[in-house]
Amino acid sequence: MLIARAPLRVSFGGGGTDIEAYYAKYGGVVLSASINKYIYGIVTNNFDSHFQIISADYQSVFNVPSSVFGNVHGVNGNGRAAKGVDGLSQPNETLRLPRAAMEHFELDIPVNVFTAAEVPPGTGLGSSGATAVNLATIFSALSERAMAKEQIAEAAFFIEVKKLGAPVGKQDQYASAFGGINFFQFEKDAVSVEPLRVPWATAKKLERRLMLFFTGNSRQAWKILQQQQASTAKDDEAVISSLHQIKALAFEMKKVLENDDLPAFGELLDESWQHKKRLSTDISNLTIDEAYESARLAGAAGGKITGAGGGGFLLLYCEEEHQASVRAALEVRGLHEMHFAFEFQGARVLVNTGSLSRESLWIGR
Repeated sequence: MLIARAPLRVSFGGGGTDIEAYYAKYGGVVLSASINKYIYGIVTNNFDSHFQIISADYQSVFNVPSSVFGNVHGVNGNGRAAKGVDGLSQPNETLRLPRAAMEHFELDIPVNVFTAAEVPPGTGLGSSGATAVNLATIFSALSERAMAKEQIAEAAFFIEVKKLGAPVGKQDQYASAFGGINFFQFEKDAVSVEPLRVPWATAKKLERRLMLFFTGNSRQAWKILQQQQASTAKDDEAVISSLHQIKALAFEMKKVLENDDLPAFGELLDESWQHKKRLSTDISNLTIDEAYESARLAGAAGGKITGAGGGGFLLLYCEEEHQASVRAALEVRGLHEMHFAFEFQGARVLVNTGSLSRESLWIGR
C-alpha cells in the first residue's frame, strides 16, 4: 500500500503573472501559502492485470490493461461507458489528468489508485495543480524514481499544461510540491522558490486573521484563464498594465509581511483584487461583489476570490474583533466559512509498504 497527499493553497498576490505568456516576457511572481486541505491518493494491489484509477470527486473510474497505454475502458458515476481521453476539451472529463500522468511515467504495474479531495474541485484553491503534483508523487514512487520537489512540480506542470493544454499558470504545482509560505519568481527557463522570512508568531497571527468563505464552484475558470492567456499573448495594453500592477503589489505584500505589518497586507489584498477584476469581466459578478462589500462593511480590511475567479472561495483579511460580524454578514448571504491552517510539508508519501514495485508484482496475470 502507498498513501500520498498534496496540499491545496491560497494565493495572496501575483496571480496571473505565473502564466507563461506573461512570465516568459516580463517575469512573474506569486506570493502564496499551502493549507491543510489535501488531495489524497491511495494505491493498492489490483488483483488482475489492469491499472485502475478511481476518483471519488468525479465519481468515475477507468482501467488500462498493463503495458497497453491508450486502450482505455472507463465507466462514469452513472454506470455509462466513459469516453476516450485523448482530445477532450473540458478539464473534468473522464479523468484525463491521471491518464496523462500514467502515460508520462509509463507505468505498467497492476495497481488500483483511488483519489479524493477534501475540497470540491473547481473552487480556486489549486486543486488541479495539487492533483497533478499528488499523481506525480505517487507515480514517481511507483516507478522508483527519486524526484526532488522542483522535479515533481515541473513534471506536474508538464503533464497539465504541455501535455493536456490546460490554460493554467505555474504557481499551483510549485505551491503544492513545496508547501509553506513562499514567494515564487517565474522566468522563461527558471523558477526560484523563496520561503517567506517571517517569525512564527507573525505567520500564526496572519493565519488567525484570514477567513475563507465558499461562494460556489467556479464553472468559468478555464474560460477566464483562456481569455487572460490570449489577451496577454496579444499584449493587450489594459491586461498587461493590470498584471504589472498585480506583480508590483505582490512585492509589496512580501515586504509588509516580513515587516509584520499585517494591516497593510489587508489593504494590499484589496488593491490587488481591484486590479485582478480588470483582467476579465468574468472574474467577479454581482453575487461576489455584494458579498465582498458586505464583508468590508462588517470589518474585513481586504480580500479576493482565490484562483481564476467566477466563484470558488472568498479569502478575507479581518482583525479578530470583527470576524463574528463578517461571519454573520456572509452567512446571511449563504456563504459559509471553511477553517484552515498553513501547512509546511508540501506533497509527500505518508505510507509506503514497499510491496508495489515492478519486481514484486506479477505483471502477466
